Amino acid sequence: MDVNGQISSLLSSMSPITLEEMTGIKLMNRLDTKYVASKNQLVQLLNLVQDKYYVQETLGKRIIPYCTTYYDTADHVMYMMHHNKHASRKKVRVRTYVASNLTFLEVKNKNNHGRTKKKRIEVPSQDDFRNTEGAHELVQRKAGLNLDKLNAVVQNQFNRVTLVNKDKTERLTIDFNIEFHNYETSKDHGTDQLVIIELKRDGNVYSPVVNILHDIHIHPTGFSKCCIGMALTDPSLKQNNFKPKLINLQKINGKTFIDHEL
Repeated sequence: MDVNGQISSLLSSMSPITLEEMTGIKLMNRLDTKYVASKNQLVQLLNLVQDKYYVQETLGKRIIPYCTTYYDTADHVMYMMHHNKHASRKKVRVRTYVASNLTFLEVKNKNNHGRTKKKRIEVPSQDDFRNTEGAHELVQRKAGLNLDKLNAVVQNQFNRVTLVNKDKTERLTIDFNIEFHNYETSKDHGTDQLVIIELKRDGNVYSPVVNILHDIHIHPTGFSKCCIGMALTDPSLKQNNFKPKLINLQKINGKTFIDHEL
């Protein structure tokens, strides 16, 4: 069985949890910790958390497709805030939860204490959201930006698995099969064996997975799918501070992975 089959098999043996059963753990104001791993490490992780976590099931599916388009100014102000290591930064995106056919305009703010706040409103679709009531007000109020001045820069499509600990105090999202499309360069780029794991909890409450991740050599690290997707598909962007992450991607995939010089 290949690694994708192993992932699917392990998920199918876990106890399910529905969206309705997860209503108490939305964590819209939360502390996020990201981890970068490979698919082989994900297999190790799923073996070790079988009896400690539920897996979210939506319409009978445990691997859920997502589609997200990120918006930025013409001079890429939000990308540069992240690249230049500003502690406080923001993102404006339109995300579609493909399985449930729901789309939201979202503004994410991360403060200098590492806490993330997200506000969103439901919109009709990826293409039809600017005229939604409250859309302009949301972006202006939460990002300090004019929605009319923002353009689509990069889109990602990926598969997500969501795990919930048995005490229902945290969520662990696991993203893989991430594919990028850059609207400005028309370039596409995949990520092959890359897995992005994100622990989402309300403060530093005990998490059963932290020690497990450490034991299988998966360590906390910052990673922005938006920024890395832009760096992979647009070599003209400043990306010095992202080079360690791009080089790590090459190591995870065990081959020359990036088609421009780092």
